[in-house]
Amino acid sequence: MSRVVVISESEQATADLGASLARSLEPGAIILLDGELGAGKTAFVRGLAVGLGAPEHDVSSPTFTLIQEYRGRMPLLHADLYRLSGAEADDLGLDELGRGGVVAIEWAGKLVRKPAGAVEVWIEDLGGDRRRITIASPGPLAPGA
Repeated sequence: MSRVVVISESEQATADLGASLARSLEPGAIILLDGELGAGKTAFVRGLAVGLGAPEHDVSSPTFTLIQEYRGRMPLLHADLYRLSGAEADDLGLDELGRGGVVAIEWAGKLVRKPAGAVEVWIEDLGGDRRRITIASPGPLAPGA
């Protein structure tokens, strides 16, 4: 298991960390994101999208649509479980949807069953624009991630 802790000083640095992680991802990768409201989960996913070749401006929080898809060298499915219960979240079958691409799940703590082999990202607000970002992966992480 690989574990990295990074202090991000800005929203852009948080997105850049997501882009760096994207370089090590293979089809079928699942990224579980957790952190307080406004911590930077969507900024991190924006970086993932850019790292996978999708346009940055396409990325927004899918709180009301539940799942959005962004097209790059691999598709990125971006889910937000904020408004769901644990059982509802598990019923989405997100691990099955993303087999040919990457799935990023905000508010992943709502999942009753975490997908095996998922990369877990915790974002902690340290005040201002500073964030502590912890990434845990069952495999090696790309340099910078």
